[in-house]
Amino acid sequence: MAWNSPLHAHVGRKTPAKGVRLNLSGPNILWVTICSKDRETWMAQRAVVEILNDVWLNHATAWLVGDYLVMPDHAHFFCGPKDFQFTVERWLAYFKECFSKRNSQTEWRWQRGGSHHRVRSQEEFAKKWTYMMENPVRKGLVVRMEDWPWKGRVHDVGWH
Repeated sequence: MAWNSPLHAHVGRKTPAKGVRLNLSGPNILWVTICSKDRETWMAQRAVVEILNDVWLNHATAWLVGDYLVMPDHAHFFCGPKDFQFTVERWLAYFKECFSKRNSQTEWRWQRGGSHHRVRSQEEFAKKWTYMMENPVRKGLVVRMEDWPWKGRVHDVGWH
């Protein structure tokens, strides 16, 4: 989806804003999209999901990942800060580096950065969650979202 679509853009903005202003008195939940380099289709497989889970649980822990879904060329997930010293951009770069060090597939490379959107309400969280989970259905990869195997939850992040 283009960043200048109504779901993502602010009036006049063509690219996502950098950085996230953390709110110390309320939830700080982000909805993140990361992509494979050149949108190569290596991501939707058990080995990738296992490495992602290991990295998110044991190595790149400054931000906690909640529900996630891995598509062939991109992934969506919710996350929230555990350590307020690390920006989401810094954490994304670090977790991708950790992922790359834990696999032997040289063709598994990431696009730089990622896009993120602050989730401001339970209603918005539900809409993003549904969009994420229905992605494989919209792409014709499965008939029902329950049939897509490359999804899960690492931490309890968000409104459930």
